[in-house]
Amino acid sequence: MGGFWMDIIVQMVTSFVAAAGFGILFNAPRGKIATCGLVGMAGWMLYDGLVFQGLELMPATVIAAVLVGVLSRFAAKWHKTPVIIFNVSGIIPLVPGGVAYDAMRHFVEADYLSGVQLSVQVMLLAGGIAMGLMFSEVASQITRKIQPAEPQRGYVFSLMRGFRLRFFCCQELGS
Repeated sequence: MGGFWMDIIVQMVTSFVAAAGFGILFNAPRGKIATCGLVGMAGWMLYDGLVFQGLELMPATVIAAVLVGVLSRFAAKWHKTPVIIFNVSGIIPLVPGGVAYDAMRHFVEADYLSGVQLSVQVMLLAGGIAMGLMFSEVASQITRKIQPAEPQRGYVFSLMRGFRLRFFCCQELGS
């Protein structure tokens, strides 16, 4: 197997383990840990693919965070659990921890210019993650408001009952 495919498999496994591990750390229910890992793995693979195609880090982070938010919504509906369980653990592979470590290392080594540049990059990537999650939440709320409300059976029966009662009252009054 070539180095490219081996790299992809390693990226998939490590991102799955990282997201699932944080799901365990955040006390996600046992049956939802694999879904947490899958959400994180999908977000990381999209991010890695976009960066591999030449997209800048910031837009790739925003797009991957949107995917994590959307997948978290679907997973929350499927498992009937709060969406935060999948959001938090799924976003972990996108957190720029390595860049933050490098920024701190440069500050400790008195290379302040590189430290500030890396710190700004960390802040931009963290903002991109927050922006991506916010975009997915706004899109979810907009689609929820656009969809027509499904009439509930009890509501329809109460409407029919009210109509019959009104019809009966009108017949009694002679109108």
